[in-house]
Amino acid sequence: MERDATRGRVLLEESRESVVVLDSDDRVIVTSRRARQTIQGLEEGARIPDGLLSGDAGIIPLVVPYDVGGRRERLVYLSRGGDLTAYEELRAGFTAAVSHELRTPLARLLSLLETATLPGEDVFELVERARAEVEQIRELIDEVLFLSELESGTRVVSLGSVAVKPELEAVASELDERASRAGVALAVEGDDAIELAIRPRMLRVVAQNLAENAIRYAGPGATFTLAIERESGSIIVRGTDDGVGVQEAELTRLFERFFRADRARASRGTGLGLAIVKHIVTQAGGTVEARGGLGAGLEIRCVFPGA
Repeated sequence: MERDATRGRVLLEESRESVVVLDSDDRVIVTSRRARQTIQGLEEGARIPDGLLSGDAGIIPLVVPYDVGGRRERLVYLSRGGDLTAYEELRAGFTAAVSHELRTPLARLLSLLETATLPGEDVFELVERARAEVEQIRELIDEVLFLSELESGTRVVSLGSVAVKPELEAVASELDERASRAGVALAVEGDDAIELAIRPRMLRVVAQNLAENAIRYAGPGATFTLAIERESGSIIVRGTDDGVGVQEAELTRLFERFFRADRARASRGTGLGLAIVKHIVTQAGGTVEARGGLGAGLEIRCVFPGA
């Protein structure tokens, strides 16, 4: 029974919907993280804010009544009127963007294969270049699927706690050879004792994408540092490089899907790495921000609630 209750609470907490459980007096028993992030005034033990159940607050409620242990409770799904339309627009835009991003490496691949049929061409070199195009296509598909799973809630982000610094060190070790080839030095710093309420796999994905972003774009001679620290009651996972940086006007766009700053447009990156970072951090209850400027390096700060 206790196991079922724990399972139910985790499922509710990780729901991608804004969900609230109410008792018979309209007091909040429990809410999903999504509800707490998007709706003001939800507090466990307090009455649900006025207007939420009537629809007067611009939020549409779907109420599912049920009985548990002889008590009457209600499961309430809360959505805004434009949510579905916005979702459909987002989905259509995402599909168009994926199609566009796949078209470029597919066109290069086709050109390479056609060239390989011509007499006198270096077939081995062309096949190796074609292999690289296939790898880029595979990487893009993998990241699109991973991002889709994050958005649908298939991937659970927060479950248990993990010591952060060892995970950051493991990622740095795995990427050390690749970083050396790019002329980028990797470093890890911070308090060994800090733990974070996030699955180890998800923390590694965040760290890996931050590091890979620096390896691709910081430039030869740069140093990239993964750090964990406490600040004003929050826990900060920070990725900082002292490389070429980006225009300040582009900082807020770095987390958009497929966005690449001017200096990165020739890169073979997918343009999804920082979008994935944002989704994971947000689902874990945190926020992300980018700091820096052209010639001033880049800092990505992932701010999580403190323990």
